[in-house]
Amino acid sequence: MALQDIKAALFHGVTSFIILKHIHARLFRYHLNQNHYLLNRVLKSAFHFNHPDYATYVFSQTYEPNIYLYNTMIRGLVSNDCFKQAIEFFHFMRKEGFLPNNFTFPFLLKSCSRNVDFGLGVKVHSLAVKMGLEDDVFVQTGLVGFYSKLESLDDAQKVFDEIPTKNVVSWAAIMSGYIGTGRFRDAVNLFRKSLEMDLRPDSYTLVRVLSACTQLGDLAAGEWIHKYAVDIGMGRNVFVNTCLVDMYAKCGSMEKARAVFEEIRERDIVTWGTMIQGYAANGLPKEALEIFHTMLKENLRPDCYVIVGVLSACARVGALELGEWAISMMDRDEFLYNPVMGTALVDMYAKCGKIDVAWEVFKGMKAKDLIIFNAIISGLAMTGHVKAAFSCFGLVEKCGFKPDENTFLGLLCGCTHAGLVDEGHRYFYGMSCLYSLPPAIEHYGSMVDLLARAGLLCEAQRLIDGMPLKANAIIWGALLGGCRLHKDTQLAEHVLKKLIELEPWNSGNYVLLSNIYSSNQKWNESENIRSIMHERGIQKVRGYSWIEIDGIVHEFLVGDTSHPMSDKIYKKLVEMAKELRAAGYVPTTEFVLFDVEEEEKEHFLSCHSEKLALAFGLIGSKPNTVIRIVKNLRVCGDCHTAIKLISKITGREIIVRDNNRFHHFIDGSCSCRDYW
Repeated sequence: MALQDIKAALFHGVTSFIILKHIHARLFRYHLNQNHYLLNRVLKSAFHFNHPDYATYVFSQTYEPNIYLYNTMIRGLVSNDCFKQAIEFFHFMRKEGFLPNNFTFPFLLKSCSRNVDFGLGVKVHSLAVKMGLEDDVFVQTGLVGFYSKLESLDDAQKVFDEIPTKNVVSWAAIMSGYIGTGRFRDAVNLFRKSLEMDLRPDSYTLVRVLSACTQLGDLAAGEWIHKYAVDIGMGRNVFVNTCLVDMYAKCGSMEKARAVFEEIRERDIVTWGTMIQGYAANGLPKEALEIFHTMLKENLRPDCYVIVGVLSACARVGALELGEWAISMMDRDEFLYNPVMGTALVDMYAKCGKIDVAWEVFKGMKAKDLIIFNAIISGLAMTGHVKAAFSCFGLVEKCGFKPDENTFLGLLCGCTHAGLVDEGHRYFYGMSCLYSLPPAIEHYGSMVDLLARAGLLCEAQRLIDGMPLKANAIIWGALLGGCRLHKDTQLAEHVLKKLIELEPWNSGNYVLLSNIYSSNQKWNESENIRSIMHERGIQKVRGYSWIEIDGIVHEFLVGDTSHPMSDKIYKKLVEMAKELRAAGYVPTTEFVLFDVEEEEKEHFLSCHSEKLALAFGLIGSKPNTVIRIVKNLRVCGDCHTAIKLISKITGREIIVRDNNRFHHFIDGSCSCRDYW
C-alpha cells in the first residue's frame, strides 16, 4: 500500500478494524507513526470500530501528544461509554500541563454526569469560568445537561438563562432535566416557548416532549405536537412515529395509535410491542392478539416486551392455549430470571384458572421482587385460595420486602371473595397502623365491597362517611352492589343519587337500581328508570363473553347471531333448556330488566353472552377438557344457577371469570360466594 493510498484510506473511511491495523503498521514503515494528524485519524477509526483499548494503546505510544489527540481520546472514550477512563485522561492531560478547550468540556461534563460525580463537575464548571469559556454555547449546553442529569435544576436553569443564543441542543438539555425530575408540564411549556423563539426542534427533542405528554396523559398536547411534527416534515421520522404510537396508546387513543402505526414503513419489534401492549392495556385483548398474529406473518420474532403484552391479552380473555403457545416462543429461563416476564406469566395462569401452574412458576422464579409476590397473592385471592394468599403474605417480609398498597389490595380482594370480614378488618386497619400505608381509594372500595356483600350495609355506609378521601364511583358502586344483593331499595336510591352526580353517563348505575326494583316487582319504578336513560341518551353496556377453542378466541354478545356456528349454538341452547327443566331448573326472571311477559323474559335470559359461549364450548371442545369463559360484566344470578346445573348434567368443569371474580363450577357446585 503506497503512502498516498494510506492517507486516502484514513481520510475517506476505513472499512474494517483489520484494515485499520494494517494501515497503522504502514505508518511505522513510512516513519509516520508520530504524525499527530494521521494518528488522530487512526484513533477516531479505532473508536468507530468500538476498540477503545486499541486506541488507548496507540495513544500510549505517542511521544508528545497534543490537545487535539487528548480531545479525540476523551470524546472517543465517552462515545464508547468508558466514562471513568475519559475522566482519567482528563486528569492525565492536566498533569501534562494541557488546558482543556471548548471541545473538551462537553464530553468531560457528560462523563461527570454519567459517573454521578457532582464535585468534579462543579470544578470543571469553575475551570471553564476561569478560562473565559462561560459564554461558549457548547460549554454552557454541556453544563445544562450535567446539572439537569444530576437533578440540580436550579443550577441548570441559571446556566440556561445565561446562554445568549440558545440552540436546539440547549433547549433539549433543559427539557430533559425537567422530564428527569418528573416536571413534565414544565417540559411541555418549555417546548412551546422554544417554538416561540423560532427554533426548529430535531427528532430527539420531539421524542422527549412527547414522552412528557405520555407521562401527563395529555392527549391534546400530544395531538398538537403530532400536527406540528407533520407540518415541519417530521411526519415520517421512525423515532417520532414510534413515540407517537406509544403516546396515543398510553393516552387510550388506540385508533390514532393504529393510524400512525400503519404509516410507519419499516416497523421494528419495539413498535409492534407498543401496539400489542397498548391494545392489551386499553381493554382490547382481541385486537392485541390479532396484531400479534400479523406481526408473526411479517417473520418477526417476539421479544420479552411483546410476550408480556400477549400474555396480558390472553389473561384478559382466558386464552390459556394461545398463551402457552406464545410462551413456547421464548426460552423458559427468560421467564424465571426476568421478574417482569415472570409476573406476566403468573398473572396469565392465575386469570385462566390455572393457579397451580401459576404457583409453580412463582416458586421457580430465580429473581423475585415485590411485584411478583403481589401477582401471586392476587392470583391466589381471586381464585379462592385465600388462606394460601395469607401464607404468601407472610413470605413477603421474610424475603426482605416491605408490603405496598397493591399487596394489601390483593389481600382485601381475597377477604371479599371468601366473605372474611374479621380478616378484612385486620388487614385494612393493619396496613396503616403496622406498615404506615394510608389506605387508598381502592382499599376503601374493597372494604366497602366486603361489608356490603356480608350484609353489613350500615357499617359500610359509616366507613364511607368517615373516609378522609372523597368517595368515588367505585366506592358507591360497591355499596350499591350490596344493596342489590340484600334488596335494600331505600339505601340503593340514596346511593344512586350519589352515583348519578359522579358519573351521570354510566348506564350501570341505572340498570342496577332498575334490577332492584324489578326483583321487588316494582315495575313502574323500573320503567321510570328506563325512561330517564332514554331521555338522557344513555345506552346499556352490552355484555361480552370470550371463550377459547383450539387456540382461537371467540367473542359473543348478548343475543349474538353473527358467529359462523350460530345455528348449532342456538340448537344447543334449546337442548340445554330441555335438560335443565328436566333437572328442575326454573328461570330466575327477576334478573330481566324489562316488564314483559314471563315467556319473553326467559328468552332474554337464554341469550345472555355467557350462555352462548358455554353452548359453543360444549359443541367445540372435547368432553374431558375444562371450559373457560370470561365475561366483561357480572354474571347474572340466573346464568349462575343454570351453569351450576349444566356442570352437573354434562360432568364438565366450567370456569367463568367476571370482573376478576372466579366462578368455578364442578358437579353442580360453585366455589364463589356471590349468590349465597
